[in-house]
Amino acid sequence: MNILVTGAAGFIGAHCVLRLLCDGHRVCGLDNFNDYYDPRLKHDRIAWVKGQAGDFPLARLDLTDACAIDELFQAKRPDVVIHLAAQAGVRYSLENPRAYVDSNLSGFLNILESCRRHPVKHLIYASSSSVYGANSRTPYSEQDNVDHPLSLYAASKKANELMAHSYSHLFGIPCTGLRFFTVYGPWGRPDMSPIQFARAIAEGRVLRLFNHGEHQRDFTYIDDIVESIVRLIERPPQGTPAQNLEPSDPSTSHAPWRIYNIGGQHPVALRTYVALLEKHLGQAARIELLPLQPGDVLNTCADASDLARATGFRPRIELDEGLGRFVDWFLDYYALPGTQPPLAAERAVETQRRSL
Repeated sequence: MNILVTGAAGFIGAHCVLRLLCDGHRVCGLDNFNDYYDPRLKHDRIAWVKGQAGDFPLARLDLTDACAIDELFQAKRPDVVIHLAAQAGVRYSLENPRAYVDSNLSGFLNILESCRRHPVKHLIYASSSSVYGANSRTPYSEQDNVDHPLSLYAASKKANELMAHSYSHLFGIPCTGLRFFTVYGPWGRPDMSPIQFARAIAEGRVLRLFNHGEHQRDFTYIDDIVESIVRLIERPPQGTPAQNLEPSDPSTSHAPWRIYNIGGQHPVALRTYVALLEKHLGQAARIELLPLQPGDVLNTCADASDLARATGFRPRIELDEGLGRFVDWFLDYYALPGTQPPLAAERAVETQRRSL
């Protein structure tokens, strides 16, 4: 297939491009390489992908440039669009809300418009577990109400789901929204907790835990995210036509539109998470406990049973194994002085044993 991946230099995007290239697809990437965090990491991700799977076309475009986006669709004629580009981050949305309107609303509208003008077989786009907002019942189900977001970032992702539904209804665009739960792994974003926490521990700095470390998160390893996306590519939603346009299940529709959770389904307290990082880094953390921050969700846990029924796949990588892989990459990439991955040799032996 011809597949367009937006956010190709991002964390999930780079892993997704690599997998698709290795599977034999023709991939075109799109990214604006903005400076929300150090662009060098984005360039390094692309170099890593090319080193593993060879060169691929990569357009340096901004989502807000509607004409350039449409010209790219005209030139590449993608069969499938995997839309991962967005302004990320919950706390940053308190500081710079307009960035979320530009990228996550205007930018997504441009993607939808190009999918309308140049029909695609499937649009898969990133939503977020943040849409569950003030919901207190866990595990979060796609059938739950998501009308009470706690941050503008979450509100923008809920808006994406609604925008996709309207275009699916009006123009028949098959759209699948994916609510990701706390994605982690090698090449992750430096504003996310794995790198922030690992740097603080490795450098002996104070590690600040908000909500006094009582948060629970449903961590999802990057390979499980990518496997889920790949399995969904050739499963576009069909819709369930009916006289009554209001569905009984809010994750489906009469239109070819669908929502799935993708999460590890095993929430872990932040203190346990930090203890695992300490183990793999071979260093103790200096912890400062702080109150809950505005926009933070207390606990997350995914019900991913709909995903399993649709694809036959559930996220499999346990947090201990995933953090071990992350720490190996982290110590290698950042080359922090005086640090060694204490369990790297044992993992290498185990990996070799499994390959025999």
